[in-house]
Amino acid sequence: MLRYDRRIRLLAACFSGVAGYVDAIGFLMTGGFFVSFMSGNSTRLGIGLAQGAPSVGFAAALLVTFVVGVMLGAVLGRIARTHRRPVVLALVTGLLASALALHGLGAGMWVAIPMVLAMGAENTVFAEDGEVRVGLTYMTGTLVKLGKRLTAALLGGDRFGWAPFLLLWSGLLAGAVAGALAYGAFGVNALVGAVVVMTLLTIVTLVMGPDRKPQAPSIGAGAALNTQGGLAGRVIAVKRRRTGPRRP
Repeated sequence: MLRYDRRIRLLAACFSGVAGYVDAIGFLMTGGFFVSFMSGNSTRLGIGLAQGAPSVGFAAALLVTFVVGVMLGAVLGRIARTHRRPVVLALVTGLLASALALHGLGAGMWVAIPMVLAMGAENTVFAEDGEVRVGLTYMTGTLVKLGKRLTAALLGGDRFGWAPFLLLWSGLLAGAVAGALAYGAFGVNALVGAVVVMTLLTIVTLVMGPDRKPQAPSIGAGAALNTQGGLAGRVIAVKRRRTGPRRP
């Protein structure tokens, strides 16, 4: 998160906001299952297996669907290359729109399936070299990083290194509040708001141009010299081990 500039951090917070919005709707619609928080569904699956609850099948289906959504986003991202973000976001928008269509057809709780696919795919927006750099629909790792950065700030490190992680978490929280309020007023039709916002975010990322890899954190001249000196020392040590001790 720290490797991205302010524009990308704000975008990431917006993406997390949509995830919180959709997750709140899904949670209320399904009576306690999540469409983006798979740790919660894994716990529901475990409890269901222990108690022999009939909800086991639904929890398992949501988990598998999420993984499939990640796979879809990853494949499209590889195909799109430097236009990963708008292409993946267009997929997410289409899946959320299909959830609305299924709701109109009376699909019941199974409307959650395209919602879960969308949330899985959304997590690949910031994927690089096969790794997800910023988790957009789950916040445990973000809160861990927030705590570590706050500790570093208290001990004399970067005073504001924690801010991007607080922003990301706040985005998800604000989205969840908005989603719960919207569901109370409009039911599942509140997904219209998510579709509209995702459409706008897709256009924004398209206008921003090709994706760029984040810059690696810079190091000072002293650190660079120390690094070079350490490397030189290790090279000399290896050579000595190979050739034996130097004779007088």
